[in-house]
Amino acid sequence: MARPLLLVDSASLYFRAFFGVPEKAALAPDGTPVNAVRGFLDMLSTLVRGRRPDRLVCALDESWRPAWRVALLPSYKAHRLTPAGGEEVPDALSVQVPIILEFLAALGITAVGAPDYEADDVIGTLATREPGPVEVATGDRDLFQLIDDDRAVTVLYCGRGVAKLEVLDDAALRAKYGVPAAGYADLAALRGDPSDGLPGVAGVGEKTAARLVERYGNLDGILAALDDPASGFAPGLRTKIAAGREYLTAARDVVAVARTIPLGDLDTKLPTSPADPDALLALAERWGLAGATKRIVDALAAA
Repeated sequence: MARPLLLVDSASLYFRAFFGVPEKAALAPDGTPVNAVRGFLDMLSTLVRGRRPDRLVCALDESWRPAWRVALLPSYKAHRLTPAGGEEVPDALSVQVPIILEFLAALGITAVGAPDYEADDVIGTLATREPGPVEVATGDRDLFQLIDDDRAVTVLYCGRGVAKLEVLDDAALRAKYGVPAAGYADLAALRGDPSDGLPGVAGVGEKTAARLVERYGNLDGILAALDDPASGFAPGLRTKIAAGREYLTAARDVVAVARTIPLGDLDTKLPTSPADPDALLALAERWGLAGATKRIVDALAAA
């Protein structure tokens, strides 16, 4: 059986690492917190050991709130804006992101983003264009829409941590949400997601959203049914969907992951030894992360 391409939603994992490892438990010799760095490296080690990929890419949020998504839906992630207009990120995490990127460079692991796109879009493009099997490691449910049994694309959902992965294919997603992967983005738009500033349709919860997607196929089918007296809509539900029509038209394109962004040729091969051993050693010493560094190096070598 072919070994997978592992696509890592980097921000999703390092945010979880930051909040999962106490700051005081991982401090560099100069006192800088490195809990997110240590946790992220250990998550990568666990994924590489457990999933045994032969290709690996860490996707980056070059734009966490793309202008084109905001133009469609101004509420998109608006609650996470700072007064200066940036993303609200703890200071103790902000200083660690460049360190994570330095470690990835020294290891020889490709990390890539794209202007005015999120990591989700990088992952969507690579999952669509690269040969399978593909495994997507994320704590973001929006990426469930990428699951594709025909192309062997699965999601490793890290909502409870990397050690307790949920491996989701289309059947697992149907069992969990009542819709196929192709319908998940439409379900998400209907249901809404407060963490992304998506209000959803007032009065429509997840179960109702799933029933609508299952019955009418997708948002286009649902909206077309509004204008058909014989479509079977209960009057109250028809009123709710009609009131949310404008929102749904915009949200559909906001929630949908881009799949054709220009990324160029990438070296996706999993390194089996560090690309720059001297730089890696210097990083490990500077930040007091010898143990985490050894674990990721050993994991790469074993893979």
